[in-house]
Amino acid sequence: MKLETKEYESKMQKSIASYKENLSTIRAGRATPDVLKKIEVEYYGSPTPISSIAEIKVTDARTLTITAWDRSAMKGIEKAILTSDLGINPQNDGSCIRLLFPPMTEERRKELSKTISKLGEDAKVAIRNIRRDANDKVKAMKKDSLMTEDEAKSSDKLVQDLTDKYIKEIDSITSLKTKEIMEI
Repeated sequence: MKLETKEYESKMQKSIASYKENLSTIRAGRATPDVLKKIEVEYYGSPTPISSIAEIKVTDARTLTITAWDRSAMKGIEKAILTSDLGINPQNDGSCIRLLFPPMTEERRKELSKTISKLGEDAKVAIRNIRRDANDKVKAMKKDSLMTEDEAKSSDKLVQDLTDKYIKEIDSITSLKTKEIMEI
């Protein structure tokens, strides 16, 4: 009886999706609504994502325009952006908020590429932890005589191949994002 790898592959895919989600919030020199995903506004007493209470448009490569459906939320949106780690001062004209993304300095680009590398390493650790769980399961099944020595080796190889595949995908995603950030 071989180890069923679907469960572990699913967990690895979720780790990759989470990694991509984290990367999407990193500002790469051009305006993208994704940078606002993690910012929440205090709206009628509860934290609410900006996208739930306003329309976010990319007006040009370096400008985002936020138009709240309820004008009373404008101050809250502005405050949330100011207190976030976005590093951009919103310009509120009463009807909409503009975010002007300045070109990134070389220092900021290098800082972001280090952040991306760290996120990539964290994602790899998550994948390796899933591999460890799968290998522990194989050992337990072998110990309980539910699996022969050959089946255990085969299952270990399957799990390692799966791990290698997803580690390679993380490396690919990391290098693409780093390249995007280092572009001027």
